[in-house]
Amino acid sequence: MTQAPAVDEPRPPTQKAKSITIALAGQPNVGKSTVFNILTGLNQHVGNWPGKTVERRMGHLEHHGVGIDIIDLPGTYCLTANSPEETITRDFVIFEQPDVVMVVINASSLERNLYLVTELLALHRPMVIGLNMMDVARQEGYEIQPEELSAAIGAPVVPMVASRGQGVHELLDAAIAVAEQGEPQELNRPEIRPDHETVLVQVQKIIARHVPAPYPADWVALKLLEGDAEITDLMELHLTPEAWSLVQDLLREHEDAIIAVAGGRYEWISRMARAALVRPRVGHVTLTQRLDKAATHPFWGLLVLSGVLAIIFGLTYAIGGPLQEWVEETGIEIISGWVLSLLAWAPEWFQALIADGVIGGVGAMLTFLPILVIFFACMGIMEDVGYMARAAYVMDRFMHSIGLHGKSFMPLFLGFGCNVPAVMGARILETRRNRLLTIMLAPLVPCTARLAVLTVLAQIFFPGNAILVTWLLTGLPLVVLALSGVVIRLLFLRGEQSAFIMEMPLYHLPNRRTIGLTVWQRTLSFLRKAGTVILAVSVVVWALATLPHGEIDTSYLATLGRGLEPVGQLMGLDWRSMVAILTSFIAKENAVATLGVLYGVGEGARGLGDVLAGQFTAASGLAFLVIQMLFIPCVATLAVIRQETDSWKWVLVNILFLGVLALGGGIIAYQIANLVL
Repeated sequence: MTQAPAVDEPRPPTQKAKSITIALAGQPNVGKSTVFNILTGLNQHVGNWPGKTVERRMGHLEHHGVGIDIIDLPGTYCLTANSPEETITRDFVIFEQPDVVMVVINASSLERNLYLVTELLALHRPMVIGLNMMDVARQEGYEIQPEELSAAIGAPVVPMVASRGQGVHELLDAAIAVAEQGEPQELNRPEIRPDHETVLVQVQKIIARHVPAPYPADWVALKLLEGDAEITDLMELHLTPEAWSLVQDLLREHEDAIIAVAGGRYEWISRMARAALVRPRVGHVTLTQRLDKAATHPFWGLLVLSGVLAIIFGLTYAIGGPLQEWVEETGIEIISGWVLSLLAWAPEWFQALIADGVIGGVGAMLTFLPILVIFFACMGIMEDVGYMARAAYVMDRFMHSIGLHGKSFMPLFLGFGCNVPAVMGARILETRRNRLLTIMLAPLVPCTARLAVLTVLAQIFFPGNAILVTWLLTGLPLVVLALSGVVIRLLFLRGEQSAFIMEMPLYHLPNRRTIGLTVWQRTLSFLRKAGTVILAVSVVVWALATLPHGEIDTSYLATLGRGLEPVGQLMGLDWRSMVAILTSFIAKENAVATLGVLYGVGEGARGLGDVLAGQFTAASGLAFLVIQMLFIPCVATLAVIRQETDSWKWVLVNILFLGVLALGGGIIAYQIANLVL
């Protein structure tokens, strides 16, 4: 379905519609994703930039007969090649030459956000500026005059409250106008501080004829003065030895040039702020400051985080539980009966494959979809409202105690969604020591798949205390992560620690559209997994549980499971449970799907919950959940660990470490539970 921000009379069929490319740029937490989602809706593609782990989002829409492609560039604070995000953003603007750069800035942090604008202005592309979060700025006591700011910069400035959809379409209209007609006036670009103007001119003269297209020569000269490593290497290749020697001499004589470049930008920002910004009165206490007294407090912040997690799991059970039962009773069972009636002509083995292999596995997983949707929605709200940065800040306090750089929390935090991007995100860390330690510990972060298994099975094993058990077992791997980090750091990865600086976005109302699209994308990802990996594993498990004689007790799977049963008995688990643990190595959700196949849920009317409740005691159920929260990560995560460490050694270390940890944790949990429960 095509989404357009406005409706217009169709153009004559003889007139060919134009096509415009818009680069959407901005710093993190400015509402850029909200703008992108409003404009493109479901007409967007999400992937990775070629050769990068950074997410690439592209969208398309039709507006006034014009086809528009919007590329959502990674959020970045500047355009110096210190991170993949910065390199991707500047390379796209330089090499792809978008028709217009649409910059979204946070009105409540105007001066800080204008720094990215100063860098984009140096790339000589048409620009429009979306002044977002105007409501938050007023709430914080700031008054901004968009017209004055537009006149001072020379680019259109559109005030917006993207969370309410206000001003977004006007920003698009301004972008189209600039792309078709050019800037309404000459752009006011920042200049280097006067005391270094001469050296800048000298560098430009030397490199002018050697700068490879399409790099702007004046921008390259600025980057050389800033010491940009990528541009320095580029010009060393393209300059003659004599010219390169002259440039090096100038750079050595003016080692403080980076300060002059940044100083010129900050002077420009100061002029823009004086022209358009009225600051809050002295002593004004903002809503963000009042909330952060608790949310970022060393002690109260941890209680707030614990309370937030408890609310999320509480809502998940209170709403998702009844919906899950409804889906099972009115959906899966009805579909199962209908499909089997249609297959009455088929051989018995084929009917069993569909009933037990497909419906018993994938069907059981699909009943958990309501729980996952609610969980995704809760997490999306926390991200969009600005609380997740506070959670990161609070959790950062223990990161240094386990030898991790503060930045490690960011990739580890991604692990709550999936351990794969958590491992890949370790690339943002500067030292190999920090990267390795983060990669080794990332699989201990409870991903969405593990949390899905936990939330589903906890209410089966502990119907009266599901929320408490979920809350405690969510924290278990984090505690183990901290202890493991200390041990690994002391024994294998000694090294210095460095400081961490992190921005706190202002609190703002969540955007329903953004959250809805986030839930939709994550749900689609789960459904794809259910239709591929989980389906394949369910069918394989069914085949192994059926062959060679058609009886599960004499099957290949039973033989494998009984070989592991002595270990399982230490935890009160039978061979079926041990097999379910093994199949979770492919994908964590397979644990539930496998139990559905092995206990023949697809054949009878009883739901999986009823079956498992009669097979597990409280102690064995606790042991099973502990193993699931600590067990070896999925195959995809291990593959990425091999890719990022370039060594099978660290993959094997991870398997052995987590395997022993999970089995040991399960045994301890079972023995203690038997004494207490």
